[in-house]
Amino acid sequence: MKKLRVQHDCDHIDWQDVSDILKSVGMAYFKGETHQKAFKNSRTVVFVFDDEKLVGFGRAISDGAYQAAIYDVAVRPEYQGRKVGSMIVQQIVESIPHCNFLLYAAPGKEEFYQKLNFRRMKTGMALFLNSDQMQSKGFTE
Repeated sequence: MKKLRVQHDCDHIDWQDVSDILKSVGMAYFKGETHQKAFKNSRTVVFVFDDEKLVGFGRAISDGAYQAAIYDVAVRPEYQGRKVGSMIVQQIVESIPHCNFLLYAAPGKEEFYQKLNFRRMKTGMALFLNSDQMQSKGFTE
């Protein structure tokens, strides 16, 4: 692995690759164009490359004043365990100072975020379009 390159804009991103990476790690994925719209409408984006190969990414939506939500943090399986995900989250948090951050972790990935000082919420609520599916995957009670 060469020195990783970080990009903070959506220029020259292969959106189908984004979709494929999300699929490979068991996260929700859509057509590339859908991810392109979501990332372009986000306040902060982070893409990590090994040479020209996209290896991970994440994004946040925010009011820029005191609230933000982190979404779509994903790292190619062969790059997991190399601090790429931690770097993505750290850069997102640093890009929007003075904000509280919310996220929902994939079941089984909570420990990763706890190591980054995220804490479980006691009053978190969700209204999902596909509520039965989200319950069966372990996101809701």
